[in-house]
Amino acid sequence: MSGARLLEIGHLSVALGGGAAVLRDVSLGVAAGEVHGLVGMSGAGKSMIGRAVLGILPPSARVIAGSIRLDGRELVGMTERARRAAGSTLALIPQDPLSALNPVHRIAAQMTDVMRLRARLSRAAALARAEALLAEVHIRDPAAVLRRYPHELSGGMRQRVLIATAFACAPRLIVADEPTTALDVTVQKQILRLIREMQHRHGTAILFITHDLGVVAKICATVTVLQHGAIVEQAPVADIVARPRHPYTRALFAATPRYDRPEALRPLAGELLA
Repeated sequence: MSGARLLEIGHLSVALGGGAAVLRDVSLGVAAGEVHGLVGMSGAGKSMIGRAVLGILPPSARVIAGSIRLDGRELVGMTERARRAAGSTLALIPQDPLSALNPVHRIAAQMTDVMRLRARLSRAAALARAEALLAEVHIRDPAAVLRRYPHELSGGMRQRVLIATAFACAPRLIVADEPTTALDVTVQKQILRLIREMQHRHGTAILFITHDLGVVAKICATVTVLQHGAIVEQAPVADIVARPRHPYTRALFAATPRYDRPEALRPLAGELLA
């Protein structure tokens, strides 16, 4: 790890309504400046952890046990007012760039509103920072892009706008919730490279949520593997790739497509899905 623990999740359990827990006794830490991967199949609880950290759990969900501490501050039970005051330390790169931006507002308004609210920048200062951030994510003619509506941009450009917006207020931690899912393979590689580049430049910690172990191997320093809302394995990414210990982790690797061995693809066994 590259520094002191920035995010500490301790024995976290979350339930939906009056039903069984969808997260069970989850504990993990993210160091300052680290990219930590959360990996597992759909329904494993990855996004629920991200939502719990951001304070945007579904209305039917509640934390029934455990702690979430960011930079020493307890987030569980924090009031909405306190959340807003601490909001600039957290940011989100959402999953679907096609729906995450408001279709009736120009890119400039959507980027500058965040900075004016969270960082208390003037309109002129926010506009200048928005243009600089779009240049950082390699968007040509950022001034022109700021004048456009989301439907005038490609999916990859929209995702670049969302990445720039996530870094706009210099957050300590970004939750990246499967940010390449809706993009084609070529654009996925560009976006992964861009996130890593921005993370290095700004020194921001990232909680990177994905179902793709190939993505984890490219971008993450450490990884937590989730199955049915519980952690089954946790280690530096090099150890997970070289020596996965849990049968579920090994099965995830075996089910990951490989260009060099396409015949090796194997589905997960039924007992690991149950």
